[in-house]
Amino acid sequence: MTAKKFFTHPFGVISSAIITTFLWGSAFPFIKLSYEHLDIGKTDIWEQMLFAGYRFFLASILILIFFTLLGRKLTFKRDTVLIVGKVGLFQTFLQYVLFYIGLSYSTGVQGSIIAGTTSFFQLLAAHFMYKNDRLSFKKILGVTVGFAGVIIVNITKGTLSLHLGIGEILLLIAMAFGGYGNVFAKEAAKKVDVAYLTAYQMMMGSFGLLLIGGIAAGFLPFHFNLVTFGMLLYLSLLSSVGFILWNNVMKYNQVGKVSMYLFLVPVFGVMLSSFMLHEALSYLVFIGLMMVTAGIIIVNYQRDQRDTEISKSAS
Repeated sequence: MTAKKFFTHPFGVISSAIITTFLWGSAFPFIKLSYEHLDIGKTDIWEQMLFAGYRFFLASILILIFFTLLGRKLTFKRDTVLIVGKVGLFQTFLQYVLFYIGLSYSTGVQGSIIAGTTSFFQLLAAHFMYKNDRLSFKKILGVTVGFAGVIIVNITKGTLSLHLGIGEILLLIAMAFGGYGNVFAKEAAKKVDVAYLTAYQMMMGSFGLLLIGGIAAGFLPFHFNLVTFGMLLYLSLLSSVGFILWNNVMKYNQVGKVSMYLFLVPVFGVMLSSFMLHEALSYLVFIGLMMVTAGIIIVNYQRDQRDTEISKSAS
């Protein structure tokens, strides 16, 4: 069976989308567990940045190895430094500096739900960057419902007062950078190969994380064992494998048909965080999760609209 037949077959689309969103959702508890096992505390921001740099550098290498084995050698071209570097700055460096710090102050459940706002920030960025991609009533409704869900999740149970701490604020800003970076990536993908773009923007973004974190904390401050190295390898694999599967699904199908699967990312993230980190789930979490999910579906639902553009999503 050819790649096109598999990724256009209902089983191929559904299985690939579910595997991808499961991988992206599992990142939240695995990052939290990595912090615990490597003794990375809330205030250890340099170690957090360094660990993020390890992850995305390794992910970029895995992507290059994968496509080399397929016979596609993605040799770096110097004339793409600016375009790839711009994507790497927003999509990897700025997004994950804030994401890794924010997640250390927040829970896996809250982080998973807030991550669902990336789609909304992407819409807002596109509104201001493109005259032909303005916010419609449907988009405004979806964004409003989604952000209302984030607010509900952060209401303190019992007192019904809003508690939006430094962790949640940093995660929201991280998602804003991610959404903005996605718009840049879509533009860049018109000029360079998507696999090439993703591998090298991850690599360039990771250089910034490694450099800053390494200078402040040392480049080898961690004592890895089989468990902690396995976690790092898994986090790198979920980024590289998720990219490969998702972009093939997007390549061979209408964007509107597959984008709605993104609502599974916060769903998987919440459930896995609850199971792996033993985080409590209140009724407010379920209400907020349903609202963020509804917002993503409202925003991405397209009826009878053809769109063959390849799109990339962040985890």
